Amino acid sequence: MNRLRLTNIFIFLGALVPLGRLVWKALHNGLGANPIEVITHSTGDWTLILILTTLSITPLRKLTKQYWLVGVRRMIGLFAFFYACLMIKDIAKRPFITVGFTAFVLLIPLAITSTKGWIRRLGKNWQKLHRLIYVTAIAGVIHYIWLVKADLRKPLQYAFVLTVLLLYRVVVWLLETRKKITPAAMSRRSAEVTQG
Repeated sequence: MNRLRLTNIFIFLGALVPLGRLVWKALHNGLGANPIEVITHSTGDWTLILILTTLSITPLRKLTKQYWLVGVRRMIGLFAFFYACLMIKDIAKRPFITVGFTAFVLLIPLAITSTKGWIRRLGKNWQKLHRLIYVTAIAGVIHYIWLVKADLRKPLQYAFVLTVLLLYRVVVWLLETRKKITPAAMSRRSAEVTQG
């Protein structure tokens, strides 16, 4: 069995652990006085954790040269969508959580187009579409900050991780843009500056 297949099995089983934990708590009266809130917060946490995990795969892949990591990103993203679906009932009941609902809606096209067939059909547009994950992650963090109100430590931790991941992408983009400027274009620019 190759490494990617084995990793996918571990990720699949690992991503089901939070759900199994909630079911266990429900069966053993461990959800407390407000079980809906416990379930909503837990599924919301896991949605955000999995979204941030998908965003961390690109920098991790580039820094470690472990290109096989791309193969696990889709599954993790689909589990983020799965946990978002588990909390949709609560979002629908609370219209003031518009941002959380927006994050959920943005996950739908990402989940639908996560098959190899859609990647092939959409070509380069697939990557453009999947940039919605950035907006989804930002909306998810904002949703969490608005939801918590009192103890902001956990949502601010998510905000910090997201900021680091987004800054990494900006820095990489700037460096790649800088590399694309050819020496001929640079010499033309310097000639224009000296003549002007």
